[in-house]
Amino acid sequence: MPYRAPVSDYQFLLDHVVGFDQVAATDRFSEASPDMVGAILTEAGKLCEEVLAPLQRNGDLHPARLENGTVRTSPGFADGWKSIAEGGWVGISGDPEYGGMGLPMSVTTAVNEMMSSACVALQLAPLMSQGQIEALEHHASDEIKSLYLPKLISGEWTGTMNLTEPQAGSDVGALTSRAEANGDGTYAVTGQKIFISWGDHDVAENVCHLVLARLPDGPSGTKGISLFLVPKCLPDENGNAGVANSLKVVSLEHKMGLHGSPTAVMQYDGATGWLIGQEHNGMATMFTMMNNARLGVGGQGIGIAEGAYQHALGYALERRQGKSRHGNTIAAHADVRRMLTTMKAEIFAARAIALSCAIAIDMQTATGDAEWAARAAFLTPITKAFGTDTGVDLANMGIQVHGGMGFIEESGAAQYARDVRVTTIYEGTNGIQAMDLVARKMMDGGEAAARLLDEIEAHAETARTVFPDMAEAVWQATESLREATEWVAAQDDMDDRFAGAVPYLRAFARVLGGHFHLMAALADKGGAREKLARFYIARLLPEHAGLLVHAQSGAEGLYALSTEELVA
Repeated sequence: MPYRAPVSDYQFLLDHVVGFDQVAATDRFSEASPDMVGAILTEAGKLCEEVLAPLQRNGDLHPARLENGTVRTSPGFADGWKSIAEGGWVGISGDPEYGGMGLPMSVTTAVNEMMSSACVALQLAPLMSQGQIEALEHHASDEIKSLYLPKLISGEWTGTMNLTEPQAGSDVGALTSRAEANGDGTYAVTGQKIFISWGDHDVAENVCHLVLARLPDGPSGTKGISLFLVPKCLPDENGNAGVANSLKVVSLEHKMGLHGSPTAVMQYDGATGWLIGQEHNGMATMFTMMNNARLGVGGQGIGIAEGAYQHALGYALERRQGKSRHGNTIAAHADVRRMLTTMKAEIFAARAIALSCAIAIDMQTATGDAEWAARAAFLTPITKAFGTDTGVDLANMGIQVHGGMGFIEESGAAQYARDVRVTTIYEGTNGIQAMDLVARKMMDGGEAAARLLDEIEAHAETARTVFPDMAEAVWQATESLREATEWVAAQDDMDDRFAGAVPYLRAFARVLGGHFHLMAALADKGGAREKLARFYIARLLPEHAGLLVHAQSGAEGLYALSTEELVA
């Protein structure tokens, strides 16, 4: 069963569930009419089906490789990148002043997710560039913007982010990379960075690295870090890629999955770079790119889940084994049907959450409203963690649908599981996302969460006259989540919050999923979406109760066993 871009699902969500009409009603995004958005999604879907999906196995079977200091990408990837770049898909949300389309992030989110379903190893390249474009738009000088943004948006050049070092993983403040002023407005950057996605390649003529490093007078910790733009090739007087900079790829990582995406160890030896943003404020500046990437990575998880679902569904509709009064293939068996329906329901919930987060970002961009900013910030860790957890869970479920063939590489089912696994780790592990949710995102005492819960309950109230059973279930689950949220916000000991952060985040996602499924049912009464909503609300939403018990259990039980007893 070849990959089919779920364009109609995105259009349904935008039109009936996540409130895209609010975005289109703003002056900033007034040109994003339903017809325009529909046309864009349709064209992106064709790109994914016809160009990118055929590259999926190539990337896995023929990984990127380092030859004589040059990275060679998988067969077909250069042509795939050319199609992405020439179609304008890198700069969908980029500033039109520099060649971007200037479209809402919600549209970019849908396109990126489709690309992830088709070929996530290649999709990582535009995702990294998009994050760098946003960071430069917000923080770079006009001179840097005018030189780099058109090249990045057109796809002539690509972008990366360089945070991690061998001794400094999630603790970015422990980095040792350093930068010293050259006296001419540039800086000499020295250090080694690891896990650099698309750190080098042969699909574009230049690679632009955003590198975190410490100036000589930078204090220890994250507050002393600055951000520098360090290109592989220094621009010449005409703005073209010129002589090589003092940096190199030391090696490429041998990974569990994402074989077609070159993940580099980068060495900088006094490489020429330019300061982006203010001195010693690099982490805050880089977070513009990281938050963009966290939304994008959540979409990668959802996209891979969609690919795994379609792959499993195609197999289940053809594989004949056993007997059932409901049909002649394994799709007729109750447990296989449970898995397939679970996959479809989970994808809808995760996709709705991601698009809702993107809508909040768009409304913040268009209006500058602080409440929209708070909502976008609150939904970002939920989108990233739940989207990628969904990808991992459903990729594994897809293998299970295949049975023994799922364990055989030739079936292609295992690739989804291998490719998606890193998404729960990079751009901040899902545990860190959950900790961020219950700590930084609740510095307002839980106000942003409360406003979201108020909306869910108000909608459930209006739905009682149509679907009293589903509306009551969603309303009750929201009340339970509200009580847990108040408990979390009241804890002064951060360990008590952190101990239950992961189940709390998942419970919040469960309730959001119920809310969005209920909205879909109202828009499709008697149709397939109502049936799917009933499945989710009856069978998956109840998981929130156990999760919230865990979330409110505190930290004492986690530390009851000593380290010696853990070893024993």
